[in-house]
Amino acid sequence: MQQTEHRDFGEPDELREFPNGHAEILKVGDSEIGRLVFEPGWRWSNDVKPIAQTPSCEAPHFQYHIAGRLAIRMDNGTEFVAEPGDVTSLPSGHDAWVLGDEPVVVVDWFGASNYAKESA
Repeated sequence: MQQTEHRDFGEPDELREFPNGHAEILKVGDSEIGRLVFEPGWRWSNDVKPIAQTPSCEAPHFQYHIAGRLAIRMDNGTEFVAEPGDVTSLPSGHDAWVLGDEPVVVVDWFGASNYAKESA
């Protein structure tokens, strides 16, 4: 049965830091939700790839974009830009980078559990 919970990203269960950004992870019920913050200049293939040790991001995501503009390129060549108010569903196999000089902030309901962690 679902329990009542009230959590705040200001007090995450885990903080994962990486160059030009960080991930705040909250455990709520049986799920982990992440708030991902990417500073200007952040790019997955430069800043997280050395941690993940995979050719592209293998974490699938289901995200709500709060701030900033995030360019996304899927391994199949599909490209688009996500902006505040957008919702993105991304399967494994992509790169992403911040556009402009505003930090990107997203809430990720799926994929945060393994984001910016070394692959086993």
